[in-house]
Formats: sequence, C-alpha cells, structure tokens
Amino acid sequence: MSAASGFSHRERGDGTVVILHRGRAAATLRGARAAKFLAELDAGDPQLVMARWTGAYKFGNERTARNHPRNQG
Repeated sequence: MSAASGFSHRERGDGTVVILHRGRAAATLRGARAAKFLAELDAGDPQLVMARWTGAYKFGNERTARNHPRNQG
C-alpha cells in the first residue's frame, strides 16, 4: 500500500484546524480535537496522520466502481 498524499491543513485564528485533501475540505477540527491532531502531526508522518483523521483512504469513487459492469455478478 502506498503512502497517503495530497493532504494539507490550515490553522485558523480561532483555533480551528481544517484538513484539506487535494484542495477540498475533508475535516474540520475544533478545541481539544484540534490540539490533539496538531500534537500527532508533529510526532508522525503528516500525510498518514491527516489521512487517518479524515478517514479519507477511500475518496468518492466507490459507487462508480461498484456499478461498473466488471463488478456486477
């Protein structure tokens, strides 16, 4: 399995953290969850940490794949 990629994050002035995947918002964290995320981000691989926090290992193409003729039957 390849490493996750395409993630970034932005910290807002009010303490909110927005995690982006390929430029689109994937998760918004506030308060204690945002602080915990930032601590984990410093300790591990940032791309994998963001992928885990967003649950974005699958990103929108599951329905298309499920409906493909090759996957019917």
